[in-house]
Amino acid sequence: RRLKPWGLASLGLVSLSLAACSTTAPTLPGASSGAPLPTEGYDWYLNQDEGEVSLSYGMAETDDVPMDLSCTPGSRSLTLLLNTDKGAPPRIALESGGETQTYRAKAEASPLGDSLDLTAQAPASDPVFKRFKQTGWLAVHTDQARRTLVATEDTRPQINQFFEICDPSA
Repeated sequence: RRLKPWGLASLGLVSLSLAACSTTAPTLPGASSGAPLPTEGYDWYLNQDEGEVSLSYGMAETDDVPMDLSCTPGSRSLTLLLNTDKGAPPRIALESGGETQTYRAKAEASPLGDSLDLTAQAPASDPVFKRFKQTGWLAVHTDQARRTLVATEDTRPQINQFFEICDPSA
């Protein structure tokens, strides 16, 4: 069914009215509080090694891991690792459920190809991570795009487990 021209205009006015009623504006372009869908083949995976725990987003059994969060148990501090395109600015901009945070990062050539690894430190208690625990997704913002990193229903409990290990007081 097609909208008539006056219907499109009315729809536009309603959209503008609803946008004007919004009380909080996301700080990153394209930020959204809507829940994105998982990307087929990708998921969040909890890994526990002696002395360190990590929550990695990627494709199972491959080196395709665009994002990794790690910590020393109980430290309340996270190390963020983002694999991105060469030439990306030295920052990691994250969003989840309307919360946003940008972290200054150190850039190094990735040992796994023609890309860049950005690393940053962050408190596990930052609002963007609290929302991530609730929503099961993070979005990474770069100059070119917004990429959502969404957990499946099966792995969502691993997100909470990761943060409980990193910051037991939360």
